[in-house]
Amino acid sequence: MLKKKFKLSLILIILVSFIQNAFSLEPNIFVQSTVNRASQVLSDSISKEQKVEKLKIIAKDTVDIRGVGFYSLGKYRKTLNDNQKKKYIDLFEKYFLKSFSSRLSEYSNPKINVNSQEKINENYTIVSSTLVATKKRPEVKIDWRVYTKNPEKPLIRDLIIEGLSLARTQKEEFASILNSNDGNINALFASLEKFINN
Repeated sequence: MLKKKFKLSLILIILVSFIQNAFSLEPNIFVQSTVNRASQVLSDSISKEQKVEKLKIIAKDTVDIRGVGFYSLGKYRKTLNDNQKKKYIDLFEKYFLKSFSSRLSEYSNPKINVNSQEKINENYTIVSSTLVATKKRPEVKIDWRVYTKNPEKPLIRDLIIEGLSLARTQKEEFASILNSNDGNINALFASLEKFINN
């Protein structure tokens, strides 16, 4: 009787483990899938404007734009009221999507190989990859900081290109604008709006 109970418990543990894993997406597979989606868009015979719109959809689906936006604000996030936060996130999303998609659309079918992943903690995994060299550009090392608090929906929080964090660089740029304007958030709003509308 004890053996039967033990076997039943073991089967249940295995089933629960399988179900949990079935609904979680490994960060390295998530990154490779995202890269493949972008490469498909970039290799399609469509206009640059159409590529940009399709890349924006991919970014909205795979990047934690809100998280990146608030990280980019740094200490100034605490100084904003609810209306300012709402306006900032709206502007940041438009800024981010335009910046991301317009830069990426210049590439013609970039090939990125995912090499490995390293779990930093329960919330973050670093996925290492390589942008394959061509006659026009050298090989580039790209690390992806993936937010995995919800294993069913991993999201990209940062790209580290040859050791340079894009999120940190953006945070420094925003801090420079705010520091030059006595912390006035409207100066950053104006800068974002100018980029969006150009």
